[in-house]
Amino acid sequence: MLKGRLGLESSRIPHADRDGLLYLEMGVLASKDGTLIFRRNLEEASLPPGDYGIPVQGLSMILLGPGGSVTQDALRLLARANTALIAVGRDGVRCYSAPPLLSDHSTLARAQAAAWAHEPKRLHVARRMYAWRLGEVLPYRDIAALRGIEGAHMRTSYKIIADRVGIKWQGRRYDRANPLAADLPNQALNHAATAVEAAAMIAVYATATLSQLGFIHEDSGLSFILDIADLYRTEITIPCAFHAARECAQGKGDIERLARQKTGYALRHQKVIPSMIEKIKLLFENTDAPIKA
Repeated sequence: MLKGRLGLESSRIPHADRDGLLYLEMGVLASKDGTLIFRRNLEEASLPPGDYGIPVQGLSMILLGPGGSVTQDALRLLARANTALIAVGRDGVRCYSAPPLLSDHSTLARAQAAAWAHEPKRLHVARRMYAWRLGEVLPYRDIAALRGIEGAHMRTSYKIIADRVGIKWQGRRYDRANPLAADLPNQALNHAATAVEAAAMIAVYATATLSQLGFIHEDSGLSFILDIADLYRTEITIPCAFHAARECAQGKGDIERLARQKTGYALRHQKVIPSMIEKIKLLFENTDAPIKA
């Protein structure tokens, strides 16, 4: 017989064998007959009203979106199953709370820390991320040179994507003291970047890696999150922002809402958060092996 209520003490499933993330919104995460359920009271084609059993031990993290609430007993069940709960915006475009690190082991965190602390390996990881972003392995081994090349590449990418979308682009400009002073494309970029960073935050929490130890970004406490978010800048952030700017200029809505919705749609349909998790796992493998784009 399993020990403890529900047998949770001796039947925990390793996170490596779990199904990952579950996104829920517009309902109540609660306990019923000792098990975790999600109670829907609103009509929606994808999820009609009713109580839905949640296989809590088979999940690493539950993302609770808008209109979602949670009971104290549900939190107890989540804690016993070592399943994290995080409050997010729709489709994961905001991250409102940080769960405890939930990995069963410290393998990734130790690999990250070891690579970060060893200067040649730190540069190797940075070059690997640049190769993923730029589609080619840069021969340079100086981080300042790599940043300069990446900056030139991004200026070209902004122009190309702006022309493709059909908006006027005058360069990246952002005043932290007065963000609303920026033109629509720059405002949209700010909102889209925030959304992608929230997705990267979820991926970093899910892998129990260390947000402070970045390989390209250095000073921020979110340095590694910013590193991961930047992997998707030309693929997700810029196109979503520029499409939002074009629609806002046509009077189709508020710039922040449009940018958030378009980015959320892309995050969901292109499965960006699972992709981020897989990239984090690959990032610290074979740090002595040749880099591939």
